[in-house]
Amino acid sequence: MPNVLAINSSITPDSVSRALVEDVIAALEQVDGPLSVTRRDLGAEPIPHLTAATLAGVRGVPQSVAELATRALSDALIAELRAADAIILGSPMYNFGIATPLRAWFDHVIRAGETFSYDSGAPTGLITGKRVIVVESRGGQYTATPNASADFQEPYLRHLLSFIGMTDVTFVRAEGVAFGPAARTEALEGARSDIAALVRQFNAAA
Repeated sequence: MPNVLAINSSITPDSVSRALVEDVIAALEQVDGPLSVTRRDLGAEPIPHLTAATLAGVRGVPQSVAELATRALSDALIAELRAADAIILGSPMYNFGIATPLRAWFDHVIRAGETFSYDSGAPTGLITGKRVIVVESRGGQYTATPNASADFQEPYLRHLLSFIGMTDVTFVRAEGVAFGPAARTEALEGARSDIAALVRQFNAAA
């Protein structure tokens, strides 16, 4: 039974990205059968942002109660990554970038000696062999438009994931969802069509 880590980072319960994450899980189950799904809801249960009191939990030698708690959380999040065969990441665009709960998650999992290392001065990702599907929702249109230069979401996510070794990454986009109900419906239908095609591609490659 494949292990899937499903991460939602929207701060709203009825977001487009949340709906599409569930669509990806359902589509994969049609191909792979029952999945073992671990859910991490960063909107409902936010990861604390690092502070001066907790930074050593991921970037030093933890000693205080706060630092040790941060290290324990970092260990748990990294363990979820390691156990997953596939990661489904729901990422709405907020102010041209990622949601701050997702940034806090990355701050806890990008850890020297655990998810990356430096060999001869060059970083090497240690979380390898994972299939990643990133579901992006955007209020505007950015793909192949004049607004593409304002997309600080997808390039940033691609770099962060690659930095820790996850290079098999596919992006599914629902764009223009803020342009009204009809545009939102059209964006959802387009993304769902892309998800179906993606899963068929995975099945053919298996």
